[in-house]
Order: sequence, then structure tokens, then C-alpha cells
Amino acid sequence: MSGHPIDSTLSLMAHGYAWAPDLRRAHDGAPVVRTRLMGRPAVLLHGPEAVALFYDERRVQRDGALPAPVLDTLFGRGAVHTLDGAHHRRRKQLLVSLLMSPQGVSGLSARVRSAWDEAVAGWEGREVVLFDEVAALLAGAVCDWVGVPVPDEAAREIAEDCVAMVDGFAAAGPRHIRAVRARRRQEQGLMDAVAVARIRAHTESEAEAEAEAGAGADAPRPASGTPLETVALHHREPDGSLLDQHTAAVELLNIIRPTVAVAWFVTFAAHALHRHPGRRDQLRAGGPARARAFAHEVRRFYPFVPFIAGLAAEDLTYAGDHVPAGTLLLLDVYGHHHDPALWERPYHFDPERFLGREPGPGELIPQGGGDALTGHRCPGEDITLSLLAFFSSALARMDLAVPQQDLSIPLSRIPTRPRSGFVIEIGHQSRSHHAPRVQSQA
Repeated sequence: MSGHPIDSTLSLMAHGYAWAPDLRRAHDGAPVVRTRLMGRPAVLLHGPEAVALFYDERRVQRDGALPAPVLDTLFGRGAVHTLDGAHHRRRKQLLVSLLMSPQGVSGLSARVRSAWDEAVAGWEGREVVLFDEVAALLAGAVCDWVGVPVPDEAAREIAEDCVAMVDGFAAAGPRHIRAVRARRRQEQGLMDAVAVARIRAHTESEAEAEAEAGAGADAPRPASGTPLETVALHHREPDGSLLDQHTAAVELLNIIRPTVAVAWFVTFAAHALHRHPGRRDQLRAGGPARARAFAHEVRRFYPFVPFIAGLAAEDLTYAGDHVPAGTLLLLDVYGHHHDPALWERPYHFDPERFLGREPGPGELIPQGGGDALTGHRCPGEDITLSLLAFFSSALARMDLAVPQQDLSIPLSRIPTRPRSGFVIEIGHQSRSHHAPRVQSQA
């Protein structure tokens, strides 16, 4: 790498998901491309070896990698995504215990299934925007599972705020302002919930201590139940302290927001079933293995994360190029998932590529690479797969019609989704048999 490249921030905002693949093509497909973003020296990395490098905590750090606009919208200040070393391992252990346990996956999935059945019953005979409705039911289900149950109308407001956080993290102007306000609003609500939980626990502890003293007992306190109780009352940082109220709220929101964000994948799954109607019969007859393969392919094929950022923790040499410590490292996710050197016919939607096998740790990376138990890969990936497989099968079995609408997916917009949000009719034949306009993802 040589020279002093110009800043690519405006190009990224203009080209969206195509920015990184286009930049690599301009450099003859090099695995390492030097650029600048927001005035910072940056290096775009690509390929399975780049994934292994990026998730090596000895060589790549997260502290300082994420710009303030992303922290103030998507992840929150002090989130696990920004930590390294012992602090990251301790906080990651907390989230793994909540999100990767069989009880966590099944508990949240059961609530979502129940909410889906109830919601679908109310959709019969009318049009609904699938993205909006799924986001709302996911918000209600995850809030109940976390330990902060809310009525339906409040769940819809939480969903709107979570969608705004995701929608505005990579934008300027009104989208970003809405995202910042939405995060502040939801963080404050969860801070209040943490405070109430701690006051209640303190009051109950005093009452129990008095009762135990009178009975001469030495009974232990009950084990933690909900994620709210675990995060607010039981988790300890490496120095033995409880999380402060704001950080506790941030991590609870980092359970709620990504769960609501599964609505993007569900809408993409509906889009795939509409474009490839033969997949409906396959899902109806194929069982859990085919549903999981379909979910994997939705996550590979459709645009969700454009790239992931980290910082070189030390001077690095990668693919023969020197990368100074402190350089911003960008792992090309969208280009990785559409690279013909890594995937046969990458722009062909083909769930069979995952049938009967699970992708390797550096192969399918929409929620990160490496080991989710110890590294920075998302601990909620198992829940995402479980929910997406369920929704995909449920949509395949539904008697639904897709009215004429704009189902184009603009790659210039981050994050993107079908422009219409995917409008469906339940229990009626479609009023139009013309195929909606769909933009190629090539």
C-alpha cells in the first residue's frame, strides 16, 4: 500500500453496500486496500484470512474503533462492542449466559411464536406491512422475556425507536437525529427499570434478613431469573462492582434492539419466498434442517451489515502489506458474502448450499466471525437463526397474497430493506397478478 488516498466518506454514503466491493474492484480485487473514513486512515480487508485476523483480540481492538455517531445510535456508550481484554470477556460471559443458553433461546422463541399466532389472527382480511408488524411483536416478546413487560401500544413505540436506532446509525440529518433521540428515550426507560429492580431487591433483602435472623436460617437468595435481574442485580465487573445504571440499560437495550432488528431478516425472507415461490413447498415439507438452511441463505444473500470496524492493536503485516498500529480496519462483510471466489453463484439465492451443514466461523459472517462464546461474534446469533427459521416456515405455510407494490431493495441505503416494507394480505387472493418491481442485488 502506498500513497495518500482521498477520504471515502462521501463515496460510502453515496454507494452504500456497493462501496467496499467497488473499492476493491478499483484495486484489482486486492485483499488489502488503503483508504480514509471521516478523516481517519483506514484499511479495507477481505477474505477468510481477514476474518481470522479481525477476530484475533491480540491484534485487533474495539476500544476507539466506533465513531461517536454509531455509539450514540446503534450500540450505546460503554457497550460490550467497545470493550477489550478482561472487561470484554466478563461482559461477554454475561450476554452468552443470557442469549446462548438453551433456556434463553427457547424462552424467547416461545414468546415470539405465541405473539405471532396472536398477531396473524388479527391480520385476516386486511393488508399489513410485514416489517412494521413483525418489529412490534418482536419488541413485545423480547421486553416480556427481558423482564420489562409492556402493553401492545408501548411495544409498538419501542419497536419504532429500535428501528430508528438501526435506521439512523449510518445516516446524517433527520434519520440520525431520530436515532439519537430514540436511544436516549429507551435508555432512560431501562435505567428506570434497573433502579426499580435494585430498590425492590434491597427492600426484599432487608425483609429476608430480618426473617432469617428470627428463624436462625442461612438460606441463599434465589437464583437470578430474568435478564433484567441478572444484569441489574447479579453481574459483576472485573473489579467486583455492579454495572452503573446507564451501562446496565445499554446492555439490556443491546438485547432488545437486535431482537427487533430480526424484522429486517424476516422481511428479506418474505421477499425471497415471493421471488422464489418454489421454496415455499420446500419449506413446508423440509422440516427444521431446511428451514435453518433457508435462514442461513437469507442472512448471506441479502444486504444487512456492509462492514465491521476495529483498530489495529499493534503494527501488523497482512497479505504482504504493513498496517500501522491504530489504523482503522474495515472487514468487508457484504463483499465477502458475494465473492465468487468464496461462493458458487453468489448472486443466486440457494439455501441448498447450507443444507446438511453448518457454515464455518469465517464463512458466514452477518453477525461477526470467530467464536461467539469468547470473541466479538454476536451472542444472539442462535436466537436470530431460531427466530428466522420459524418465521420463514410460518410465512411459507400462510395463505397470503402480495399486492402490487415497490419491493425494490436500494443498495445505496444503509441499512436497506424492501421500500414498501413488504405489504401482505391474509386470507384473500391477490388483487394483482403482476410481479412487483424488484431491483437486482448484483
